[in-house]
Amino acid sequence: MEKYLFIKEIVIILSVAIPIIFLFKKLKMPSIIGFLIAGVVIGPYGLKLIASSEHIETMAEIGVILLMFTIGLEFSLGKLVKMKKLFLYAGTAQVGMTIIVVAFLFSIMGVSLPHAVFFGMLISLSSTAIVLKILVDKNELDAPQGKISVAILIFQDLIIVPMMIMLPILGAKEQLSILEIIWKLLFAFGAVSVILLLARFFIPKILFQIANLRIREVFTIGILLLILGTAYLTETLGLSFSIGAFIAGIILAESDFNHEIIAEILPFKDAFNSLFFISIGLLLNISFLLSFPLQLIGLILGIIVIKSIIIFSVVLWVKFPPRIAVITGVGLAQIGEFSFVLAQSGAKFGLISGEYFNAFLTASIFTMICTPILISSAHVVLSKIVFKGKEREVVSGNIKIKDHVVIVGFGLNGKNLAKVLKETGIPYIIIELNPETVVRFKERGENIFYGDVTKREILAAANIGEAKVIVFAISAPESTKISLRLAKQMNPKIFAIVRTRYISEIDELKKFNADEVIPEEFETSLQIFNKVLVKYHIPLNVIMKQVSILRGESYQFLRKEKEEKHPLDHIEEILAEGLTEIFYVDKGNIIVGKSLKEIDLRAKVDVTIIAIVRAGNTITNPSGSIRLAASDRLVLTGNHAAVDRAISLLTTYADEV
Repeated sequence: MEKYLFIKEIVIILSVAIPIIFLFKKLKMPSIIGFLIAGVVIGPYGLKLIASSEHIETMAEIGVILLMFTIGLEFSLGKLVKMKKLFLYAGTAQVGMTIIVVAFLFSIMGVSLPHAVFFGMLISLSSTAIVLKILVDKNELDAPQGKISVAILIFQDLIIVPMMIMLPILGAKEQLSILEIIWKLLFAFGAVSVILLLARFFIPKILFQIANLRIREVFTIGILLLILGTAYLTETLGLSFSIGAFIAGIILAESDFNHEIIAEILPFKDAFNSLFFISIGLLLNISFLLSFPLQLIGLILGIIVIKSIIIFSVVLWVKFPPRIAVITGVGLAQIGEFSFVLAQSGAKFGLISGEYFNAFLTASIFTMICTPILISSAHVVLSKIVFKGKEREVVSGNIKIKDHVVIVGFGLNGKNLAKVLKETGIPYIIIELNPETVVRFKERGENIFYGDVTKREILAAANIGEAKVIVFAISAPESTKISLRLAKQMNPKIFAIVRTRYISEIDELKKFNADEVIPEEFETSLQIFNKVLVKYHIPLNVIMKQVSILRGESYQFLRKEKEEKHPLDHIEEILAEGLTEIFYVDKGNIIVGKSLKEIDLRAKVDVTIIAIVRAGNTITNPSGSIRLAASDRLVLTGNHAAVDRAISLLTTYADEV
């Protein structure tokens, strides 16, 4: 039975993975946490369903390779250029400061400098999967805290490659001289550069030939061959599988087949990644956790506090307000999934083992578990706190205007609104939280200033007391609610328009006295509704009336699940009634030169041509002898079904040419 042990272990892991994914989906928590806990429970220190992780670790290594490959595949130079300031400044500062502070603290405790630096690397990384999941669930991906969190996370994901290159140097058995360190670094980066150049030349050509075979199975196997082959090449050069996979991802990201590659590889990645995270959980010694509870609690709290303070300071340094700095700080305070990748690689060089490894695993798992709680608590606490001190605004004094529109947020919606207001002569002022946006548009003459709209002082600076309308064009639900409540307190008569993403947020915002809530989800559905009715030739005034009814009732009809009488009950009556439609005659249509009698729409489809618009002149009640010319506009009348048949017939004539 020993030879079937590996199959048994896989069956156990997959049997555990399915309910874990379902349960954590229901709890709105990232499944990574569930996989780690599952590994602890079924592992050799838990229920002992899996006594050894030797077989699993081999498959988990494939999971790491595919994880690094997808990071490379999602690497976008254009995206990094757009967020270059946050990416370079905030990312470098956060990772650098964390490594320095943690290395210093461990050095004081007697840990050797290479090991202390390695521990700093492990703690400096945060969980991209967990943080992005929470940001998406809270609809804060486009909010300021979302943008800066994503920038820092991308930097962390990419910095792991140089970190892994550094591992052989940090784990060297003998102390290296400066020249030896420089030589090893040059060799490592040189090897990566050579592989990158060779891969850039050969991989696209190989991929094209594989795709040209037009056999899906060959394409999938070929992609796996390119990924694992590049990973194996870097491993033979003394680097690691992960670096090779990352290089393969970068190269394939530039190909025309990148979307198909993602579709083919994603299922493999998800399956193998679950094995990876469960295999990490298998290594956690529960008896170690029970033996040193106070020390481990201190370590977990220490990591959260140190990372939160460092990230808080970095976010303030890049000129975001304290509220955003606090949310970002606690949001990125956990240890990330790539720290596990780094820890496993570091273990091969003797940089972490034994009690340190168990302490690292414990701290990682519990900081991940604490993240959703910390972020929710931060929102609750911050909603009741007003930060004191002078706001760093790009404005001096209050804005002396009245009966104006206050635009909160200067993204696409805010810019479009400002453009219309400017053209119509309606005064407005913009409050924006991105300092770069403020400086750029202030130079262009926009009436814009920097500030956190959740503060009473900022709303006062926008002269909210004498404003007529406030428009929230931001993707930050919590900030919107706080600011909306303040705005209504300072000016009960102000008309508040709120943009939101989901219909589920309408009722909540109405409780905060929003006068109009515009959900993107429903506006999209109304556009679809509009286009469908136009296709069925429903008169424009009827369409506009239906749209107006739906908006006037705050979209209640579209939100109801039960069948009730609704504003569209008389659509069938409208369809049975007559209407007028216009058909344009192309010069290639075979009806050009034919008389109305020859076409004979009345006999064929029961539609009458009541007028012809030709060269700006209207021929009313045209006789059957009139011949049609190119560019004529035929005014058709009949019921909806008949007009549809007439247009179909006339279009068929055009298509036959």
